[in-house]
Order: sequence, then C-alpha cells, then structure tokens
Amino acid sequence: MRANDVPNPAAAYSDPVARDLVAAAFEAIRDRYVLARHQIAAAVVDADGRLHLGLHVDAMVGRAAVCAEAGALSAARLVTSAGLLAVAAVRFPKPTEPPIARIVPPCGLCRELLLDHAPHISVVLPHPEDTLTPLGRLLPHKYVGTKWPAPLTHP
Repeated sequence: MRANDVPNPAAAYSDPVARDLVAAAFEAIRDRYVLARHQIAAAVVDADGRLHLGLHVDAMVGRAAVCAEAGALSAARLVTSAGLLAVAAVRFPKPTEPPIARIVPPCGLCRELLLDHAPHISVVLPHPEDTLTPLGRLLPHKYVGTKWPAPLTHP
C-alpha cells in the first residue's frame, strides 16, 4: 500500500472546521507515517483560526510515548495563548490493514490534558453526524485536583 492509495477522510465532513482539521491531520500523518513509530497525527485550531499539528511518537516503553493531541497542544502553546477551539486526530492504516484512515477520539489521558488547557474545546468524532462534540461530553467526570486554583482560561 502506498500513502497515496489512502483517501483523505476529510471529505466525509460537511462542517468546514471539522473538514479542515481532519484534512490537516491526515496530510501530516500520511506524509510522516512510520510503522510502530508514528501512526496518528492531530490538528488543533485556535481562536485566531490557526492550525497546530502534533505527531504521535511511540516508544519502546509505553509510558514514554507521546500522543499526537499532546504534541498539537504543545505546538499551539509555543506560538499562541489564544483559546483552543477544536481538535481532530487521524490514524493512518498499517500496511496489513485496508487502506482507510480513521478519525480517532482522544485517549483518556489526552481528554484530561486537553480539558486542563482548553476547557471548552470540541473534538471531531469518527461519525460525521457527531461533528465537533464538546470534549467534556466524552469525559463528564473530569478529575479536578488542587494543583491549580482555577481552570485555565484563555480569552
């Protein structure tokens, strides 16, 4: 299977924000996919309309791996303090799988992390009818500790 044989799943989304996020994440992982190293890319859009990309970085020790969403969050925070509005992640198929890229929701750890830094962020889910769902719906009982005095908010 060649990277160009895998269709971009962005066409399935009528919402322009969801479509742009999925397209950007797909293009990033299509161009950087490495079996067992880089399988997912994520895109985050900020309140100024800028896209920020992150790449899944796997590791021999599982806890050392970095999710694509965490990378996109970090990339965004390197260049802006604008609020983060939405996120999408795309998993590229392994050579032994059908040539279908899949939209994947954030893992539990990334749900917590994203909500810590962007409490009103939405997520693109795998089904177009669920486009731009508030991430808080996927994690209705988020952990609230005492490390920070209040949730981080951005203008």
